[in-house]
Amino acid sequence: MWQTVTDPAAWNESLSRFPTAHVLQSWEWGEFKSRWGWSAQRWLLSGDGGQPRAMVQLLRRSAGRLPLCVLYAPKGPTADSVASYVEALQWLEHQSQAQRAVWLKVDGDARLDGPEPLAAARAALGSRGWRYSPNQVQYRNTMHTDLRHTDQELLAAMKQKWRYNIRLAEKRGVTIRLATPEEMPLLYEMYAETGARDGFIIREPEYYYDAWRTMRAVAFLAEHASAPKPLAGLVLFRFAARAWYFYGMSRAEGREHMPNYLLQWMAMRWARDNGCDIYDWWGAPEQLDEQDSMWGVYRFKDGFGAQFVEGLGAWDYAPIPLFYNAYVRWMPAVWRMVRGARQGAHPQAV
Repeated sequence: MWQTVTDPAAWNESLSRFPTAHVLQSWEWGEFKSRWGWSAQRWLLSGDGGQPRAMVQLLRRSAGRLPLCVLYAPKGPTADSVASYVEALQWLEHQSQAQRAVWLKVDGDARLDGPEPLAAARAALGSRGWRYSPNQVQYRNTMHTDLRHTDQELLAAMKQKWRYNIRLAEKRGVTIRLATPEEMPLLYEMYAETGARDGFIIREPEYYYDAWRTMRAVAFLAEHASAPKPLAGLVLFRFAARAWYFYGMSRAEGREHMPNYLLQWMAMRWARDNGCDIYDWWGAPEQLDEQDSMWGVYRFKDGFGAQFVEGLGAWDYAPIPLFYNAYVRWMPAVWRMVRGARQGAHPQAV
């Protein structure tokens, strides 16, 4: 039976029982997005013994003055089996019709039972009339590092050049420390510089300050005595036993000191020492092809020993086909104008 959940601790505790629980399905992410144009609905499907079988945090946004809306379950639904996943899809379809949605989008990293979980999820979506979305809001694929190893084992899994660059950064005097909440403007300043350099558009600073506070983000800064300001930084989100490398930023100054290598190494160790089993690098190429715009990003992460993980991608359900077809026709141009070219940088998680 499906029921709404109104208690933050109960929601996060139930969600954390799933091996693939995602931070974008956490209570905090819904609260954050509720201050930026969305409202959050949280649904739980329980089994006969009361154990959670499926969960979905559904974000709703009104369609202007029309009595319509759009619905999105970022990295959801979460389910314990193919059968539970299908029940979640049925529930979502019902909600999209009841709430008069132009479209409903899911893009969960399905890891269900059976030998081919992604194939099973795609088959379930296709058989029920869902369409692979032309608007992939999040990265479809990612990369993982298994943190359940010693320092020596993690270093041994890296490419030799990466180990060398970590030692070089230390030898040249790069130091890593945790950023303080008061240094969020400094992180944003570097992020804006990164966006300008790499050709992607970022949002206003208040958006990131709100996200970092609400998600209790952990941020790291790389410094060098020769530079008046930090050379680089990164921001981690954490939920259950996984840490996500959500935002990375750097300056053009001091890149010869290899700060980003030591920065990632320290963040991985911090995540492991604080109870995380997986370091999620948040993003990988659509295809493992050197022509992919994210190939350079892939090579950087691969050098740390990260493993490529294929995702489900975003799928849309259209209870009002006429409106959805208009959306498919016109929205890609709007999204390109609003978001700009990514060029391999981090997308804005929605």
